[in-house]
Amino acid sequence: MDFKVLAVGDVVGGPGMERVRRSLRWLKRKTSADFVLVNGENASVVGITPQQAEDILDAGADVITMGNHTFAKREIVPYMEDSSRILRPANYA
Repeated sequence: MDFKVLAVGDVVGGPGMERVRRSLRWLKRKTSADFVLVNGENASVVGITPQQAEDILDAGADVITMGNHTFAKREIVPYMEDSSRILRPANYA
């Protein structure tokens, strides 16, 4: 059984968010991806807001990965606590 994963690295700022909004579903279909993960820690250039996380998920991502810039926008913290679709880095509390 094949399982295709589409990994989208480092969505950065407004242009990156616009590309995700416009193209992610198309790319998912084109690649026949079964699962899509998007690195969203820089959606606000540094950090991500809850609205940006929602936009990425609405665009077709199954999960959003984070990294060292995750907490630059503190408003993401309560959102992350309520969402199982945002993967925080294991080396950050």
